[in-house]
Amino acid sequence: MSDKPLIDTVDRLIIKATQGGLPLVPRPYHDLAKRLGLDADDVMARVRRMLDSGIIRRIGAVPNHYRLGFSANGMSVWDVRDADIQRAGKDIGALDFVSHCYHRPRHLPDWPYNLFAMIHGRSRAEVEEKAKVVELLLGDSLGAHEILYSTRILKKTGLRLVA
Repeated sequence: MSDKPLIDTVDRLIIKATQGGLPLVPRPYHDLAKRLGLDADDVMARVRRMLDSGIIRRIGAVPNHYRLGFSANGMSVWDVRDADIQRAGKDIGALDFVSHCYHRPRHLPDWPYNLFAMIHGRSRAEVEEKAKVVELLLGDSLGAHEILYSTRILKKTGLRLVA
């Protein structure tokens, strides 16, 4: 086992500078490097290394669906046959109206659902129509399902470094 830390001071600087989002410019890593007094190629190589090693899990857009007109967001919960859960998750997660899809443990007898998928729509009727597409995809793998509608938007942030 190495005594070398997983991240060094420069990695930590990059993480802290980007954890609130990348600059909204055509070349965000170059802009970031300039602000931090670093070389852009080094910043990009460090971010790639941290992604490849799992220090950073992903880089992605976090849209505010309400501001985009999608105000009937529904967390659909599905009781999917365990043997089919991996395939089902991949298929449902690939749908353009699903922003995230994940496997969670059931809590029987009260909660039989093991697959969650956030469906976005401009109305509840639209979300329910999209849920029918998911139902068809699941076919015989499906037990019960429900749609739990959002009532307000919560702060959407990931883990933050503080020191």
